[in-house]
Amino acid sequence: MAESMMGLKRTHRCAELGSANIGETVTVMGWVQKNRNKGGIIFVDLRDRSGILQLIFEGTEESGLMEKAAKLRSEFVIAAVGTVEKRSGAVNPNLATGEIEVRVKELRILSEAETPPFPIEENSKTKEELRLKYRYLDLRRPDLQRNLILRSHVATLTRQFLAEEGFLEIETPTLIKSTPEGARDYLVPSRVHPGSFYALPQSPQIFKQLLMCSGYDRYFQLARCYRDEDLRADRQPEFTQIDMELSFVDAEDVMDVNERLMARLFKDILNVEIPLPMPRMTWQEAMDRYGSDKPDIRFGMELVDVTEVVKDCEFVVFRNAIQEGGSVRGINAKGQGAMPRKKIDKLVEFAKGNGAKGLAYIAIAEDGTVKSSFAKFMKEEENAALIQAMGGEKGDLLLFAADKNKIVWGVLGALRLELAKQMDLLDKNEYKFLWITEFPLFEWSEEENRYMAMHHPFTMPMEEDIPYLDTDLGRVRAKAYDIVLNGNEIGGGSVRIFQDDVQEKMFECLGFTKEEAHERFGFLLEAFKYGVPPHAGLAYGLDRLVMLMAKEDSIRDVIAFPKVKDASCLMSEAPGLVEEKQLEELGISIREAEEKAE
Repeated sequence: MAESMMGLKRTHRCAELGSANIGETVTVMGWVQKNRNKGGIIFVDLRDRSGILQLIFEGTEESGLMEKAAKLRSEFVIAAVGTVEKRSGAVNPNLATGEIEVRVKELRILSEAETPPFPIEENSKTKEELRLKYRYLDLRRPDLQRNLILRSHVATLTRQFLAEEGFLEIETPTLIKSTPEGARDYLVPSRVHPGSFYALPQSPQIFKQLLMCSGYDRYFQLARCYRDEDLRADRQPEFTQIDMELSFVDAEDVMDVNERLMARLFKDILNVEIPLPMPRMTWQEAMDRYGSDKPDIRFGMELVDVTEVVKDCEFVVFRNAIQEGGSVRGINAKGQGAMPRKKIDKLVEFAKGNGAKGLAYIAIAEDGTVKSSFAKFMKEEENAALIQAMGGEKGDLLLFAADKNKIVWGVLGALRLELAKQMDLLDKNEYKFLWITEFPLFEWSEEENRYMAMHHPFTMPMEEDIPYLDTDLGRVRAKAYDIVLNGNEIGGGSVRIFQDDVQEKMFECLGFTKEEAHERFGFLLEAFKYGVPPHAGLAYGLDRLVMLMAKEDSIRDVIAFPKVKDASCLMSEAPGLVEEKQLEELGISIREAEEKAE
């Protein structure tokens, strides 16, 4: 039978007690982790968000205390009053409270519990689907609680740091007008305006630029954002951005304040020193060296362009790629020359899964013997020159891709990371930051058959590239910058266009007529007529940043109530059906999807 607290007040959380409290009478409350009845003496591990504390029950039966303690089961919620003592048994070095225990003289069972569907323990082996269904139980696990406490500290410290730097925290709307450019919007029907819809924001981009037009100088927000797109381990349909915008600045100012923000977070929360300034690399250099615009620089294995070395060889795969304007590039997996053929075949399949037609290789054994998948098409001196260009030595495995640059980069960039995992080169205790700059302003979309904005339509081109807006869009570089950590893009931003003529030219390049541009972004363009300061900004994915700080592999482990891959919530069963009456009020009818014609 559950009891009330009856005026009891908790004096400490479990792990707030230590040797300094010996002799004190304390009141603790929490969940029962374990109950060990040794006959005449009962040990109970009590858990709350701070950690675990051992309670000891020993007394006469007349008091009823022992009988009550014997009833305690896993996840019962209790209050205990007792005296802090030096631990009677062996000290437990794995617990913050391992040197003490509380000898209980009063116990109240505040809430009983059924046996949970899985054990509440760190590093749970229970299937994620079951844990997400009972997320409120899963969240009791100490490792998840640590993650969410860390997330809270990141948010608090970020607010504190940005406030010190002169930023104002201002909220922007979450019911906005749909601007279908990029990922899909989540739409919200309006009851008051039948047939009209709001959209949930994919980011506060336009509003934060308007705040700069309004003279607020430095804005930030921990903003909830929504994207109706296919999910991956590091994506959710709703997520949180650390969003900021600054006036009268250039890219250097934005980078400076954000480098200091990251250094502060990592020092104060993880006690990790981040060397400043952070290294920088242009987009072109990152693609050429790592095959990725978010390179992991914790290890080498850089791409080598061997196009010139093999341009005259007879290997048709290499020759065709070069003739079609592509390239031949390779990576050297040091010490992997003895990799079994089966494993190499798996790498070939992996490469194909990333868009390659195949993967050529040269394996150099420890005795210097060379095995090559294309040796018969190469002269001996061509083979030797290729191995030399790749820095190939005894025991190395050289892997090559040949195709259009975009495909070669993508294939070898992914393969480089796959090999790093297999070779155990990724140290989660190492934090390597990097700025990527000078992104292309546009990227070609095969699907749309036109150039699209690589970031968004408000990104400023580099001044020296503005003439190319009329002649060669593929050459125009953006004043954009991403901050990358261990191969993850954790934040991205740009200097914004603030001149009417450049903004209009940008819309024209993207294929918008003046009317279409005003239809989508009219209120921003209207605001630009009334005096716009030069401005720039950046936004972090808070979930991804915390995931890396917590050394987790999925952002689901740092979000309280995450969705699964199909954007549903296994616990609350959202999304769900609504009553016909609600649909009628909104003027919405649901129709069955028509069967596809045979």
